[in-house]
Amino acid sequence: MRGSSSTYFASLNCGKRSVVLDLKSPAGLEAARLLCLKADIVVENFRPGVMKRFGLDYESLSPQRPRLIYASLSGFGQSGPFAGRPAYAPVIHASSGYDSAHMEQQEDAQHPANNGIFVADVLGGIHAASAIHLALYDRERTGLGQHIDLALMDGVLGMLVYELQLAQFPRDVPRLLYRPVRAKDGFVMVAPVSRKNLAALSAVIGDPDVDLEAKFGSVRQREDNWKDLLAVISKWTAERTAAECEEILMAAGVPCARYRSVTEVLDDPQLAARGTFQRLGEKDDTFLVTNLPYRLSRARTQARSLLATLGQHTREVLRDVLGYSPERAESTAKARSQSRAPLEGGA
Repeated sequence: MRGSSSTYFASLNCGKRSVVLDLKSPAGLEAARLLCLKADIVVENFRPGVMKRFGLDYESLSPQRPRLIYASLSGFGQSGPFAGRPAYAPVIHASSGYDSAHMEQQEDAQHPANNGIFVADVLGGIHAASAIHLALYDRERTGLGQHIDLALMDGVLGMLVYELQLAQFPRDVPRLLYRPVRAKDGFVMVAPVSRKNLAALSAVIGDPDVDLEAKFGSVRQREDNWKDLLAVISKWTAERTAAECEEILMAAGVPCARYRSVTEVLDDPQLAARGTFQRLGEKDDTFLVTNLPYRLSRARTQARSLLATLGQHTREVLRDVLGYSPERAESTAKARSQSRAPLEGGA
């Protein structure tokens, strides 16, 4: 927390207005329906069937709003025998084979790794944005919107390109795995993936008896002798600090990075020069969030400074977007159903 703001929440929602409506109250449900009919894009991630019960699904809205682009994000998709299962990113990581594949690549791992970086969620959002852009482009040609059915499971499986093929066509030759090598004070990652990299690495190591390009130059040679190559590299790196390894090898054209903490990354001069981080908050209660990873030549892509509290803009949006009177906006914002049953949220 910084001041009254959750920095975790703010990093995901900065720049957005916040509207809170109780979908189990008639007034809240009606306001939600009218907002959907005013929108270009609706995004929802309830379990399949929830929005339909409220009459807020694509089939219910599109006849009144043919240009509507409607994105449904769920764990397993909108149809099929497992469509109704609840799922969050850790469940998808386990179910897709992602965690098992990662475990198989670790030496002597006895169980899958703990899960704290939610790849499936972030990847799902990225794919949803891409699909929405395609639908917007199609709407420019046809004048019609469409329904996007996005499954987090499918997105993660799309990452497992090598593993998916290996599951169908097993190989006797082990896969090349990029492994950390030890330096004096930590670890570095060295990735000599081409003949040019290997020639540069040979020159840096300076051992006349080791011709890395000759021994490891082809893909098959690297597959057959990968451990030997790592042993040569680790012998050199072990005599130097991680920072020295990175500086020397990168200067020579050999891809290399020392392992850093996220705290260290915050002070990276390259990221500062690029403007990767944006400072939000006020006075002494400021914090950093990441900007979008791309830059547009004619549009701003920095994180916005607005940090909305929950429901802060409900009345404003109802008045400005739907034309509600101040009295109706106030009563709708305060409307609450008597039910305490939760909605079936989650992907």
